Amino acid sequence: MSRKKQLKIKKVGIEHLKQYNQLLRYVFQVTYRDLHQIGWEEDEIIRAKSPALEQADVLGWFDEDKLISQAAVYPLQVRIFNQTYEMGGLTGVGTYPEYANQGLMHKLLYQALENMKNRGQSISFLFPYSIPYYRRKGWEIISDKITYEINDYQLPKNKQVAGEIVRVTVESDQVKKAYERFATRTHGALLRNDVLWNEYWLWESDDIMAAIYYNEEDEPDGYVLYRIADEVFHIKDMIFVSEEARSGLWNFISAHFSMISKVIGNTYTDEPLAFLLEDADIKETISPYYMARIVDLEQFIVQYPFKTDTTDREWTFMLDDPMLSWNQGVFKLSITAEGKGEVVRTSEKCSDRIDIQTLTTMLMGYKRPDYLHKIGRISCSPETVDMLEDAIEQQTPYFSDYF
Repeated sequence: MSRKKQLKIKKVGIEHLKQYNQLLRYVFQVTYRDLHQIGWEEDEIIRAKSPALEQADVLGWFDEDKLISQAAVYPLQVRIFNQTYEMGGLTGVGTYPEYANQGLMHKLLYQALENMKNRGQSISFLFPYSIPYYRRKGWEIISDKITYEINDYQLPKNKQVAGEIVRVTVESDQVKKAYERFATRTHGALLRNDVLWNEYWLWESDDIMAAIYYNEEDEPDGYVLYRIADEVFHIKDMIFVSEEARSGLWNFISAHFSMISKVIGNTYTDEPLAFLLEDADIKETISPYYMARIVDLEQFIVQYPFKTDTTDREWTFMLDDPMLSWNQGVFKLSITAEGKGEVVRTSEKCSDRIDIQTLTTMLMGYKRPDYLHKIGRISCSPETVDMLEDAIEQQTPYFSDYF
């Protein structure tokens, strides 16, 4: 009997938790030394992952009783242009190398996407280990991470603000409250529950700290999560809902001038930090970050808030999807003057063409229709490009760490 005939696909349950973590550790090369450096024992990691595994939809290939390939989908919610979408967060993807090149992961991903569709998760996000691989499966880049390094003498000067900074523990409910205020009004932000907060902190060392900016009404308008080591102020994340909060947080960071030699951090928007500094000669590195794919086009469009106009608009196009038949074919997109969209299959002939990857990055606001048309990712008339430009919001999605 060939090895392939011994394999079967089934749900990975809590009883497989140890195997699930062993496969993750192997694929992502997490050693015992890595665990010990952050103060974890393997059994602690297994227990910590238990609540997440209970909530996730985890599928795996088994060779008899041995888990040899897996993919996990977390049931998440994400804000897309002020709408809350159900989202499937794909993670924990991996296969032992001796079982590679048998098409196992392709079948897992297809089943995971079909399950997402059935659960009403019309979009999926992931952090890619290989951008080309996930592009072939229908995902596309939708966000960037800008890593910056600021010397102590380049830190911004103090600005007068009406609010105040309070340092709190990272476990504080005020950290969660500040994030919730930020996430509900920020395109691309995940809405985190307690399980996701646990995942967010899982691999962090114990020396991480938090400082919250409170406005005049004593509302948490932002925070900075950070640690200080070897005279470097490391920013894990900084969020704010107002320019005043941004200034207040940088006042706090700059107040460490005598303790540090530099600040290193990340920002997850399309706005480089250098322009905001008096001494703008800082080091900034831009790299692609998260990828997304529309799982169910018809379901996604029903919620999508197009921009309003004076008239109704229509676009008929051929959509290509490398995996999902329900996203493959000719569709007609109708947008009312009020910005409500609907997409249906049609038998009309058309010459316009777009693939699911391009459609996803366009509707998420990461790349504009005119740019995508210019580089050949959309095949349509200039008039259609103008219509799409007028219909789609322009705002790069925000992502901090996935969990």
